[in-house]
Amino acid sequence: MQNLTDSIQRSLDSSRDVLAAFVADRENAATIRRMAEAVAACFQAGNKVLSCGNGGSACDALHFAEEFTGRFKGDRKALPVIPLLDGANLTCIANDYGFEHIFSRGVEAYGKPGDMLLAISTSGNSVNVIRGIEAARAGGLKVLLFTGKDGGKLHGTCDEEVLVKSVDTERIQEAHMVALHILIESVERILFPENYKD
Repeated sequence: MQNLTDSIQRSLDSSRDVLAAFVADRENAATIRRMAEAVAACFQAGNKVLSCGNGGSACDALHFAEEFTGRFKGDRKALPVIPLLDGANLTCIANDYGFEHIFSRGVEAYGKPGDMLLAISTSGNSVNVIRGIEAARAGGLKVLLFTGKDGGKLHGTCDEEVLVKSVDTERIQEAHMVALHILIESVERILFPENYKD
């Protein structure tokens, strides 16, 4: 089983190296700050955030939402984030219109000018995420993008973009979760400074 141990160590090293490279690029901290300020302003204006993604990115979009409707650190009021990932709704839209429309229809249904869309695509090429972003743009929503690799077709098309420069989907998703947690914490720090004493 030594080969398995070696494989595990390589994966641990790879995860560390991708995150270390992400942390070392100071622009990433600046991007997350701008995202946090935009999300906080969205909430302060009485608006909401929608979130979407496929597969593991769908799980991240759900995780992002529940940290706001629940809580991240201290007690505070619930904040409105709607993940566009209800199973019955997705299968209805996919059946009637095609899988590429599952997020755009959700944006059309729930998005209003002043709202935001947080879109996650490790490749930047997911057609349904692209369509969702197009619908957000048409509806007057700001768009925050989490992507990886070279950013794909979505690179440079959104208001703010977190790009994890790795070719491995699992490494990208790991770094995305770190960045998402920091984004959520930063929004809380802006809106609920009493919960943070440092």
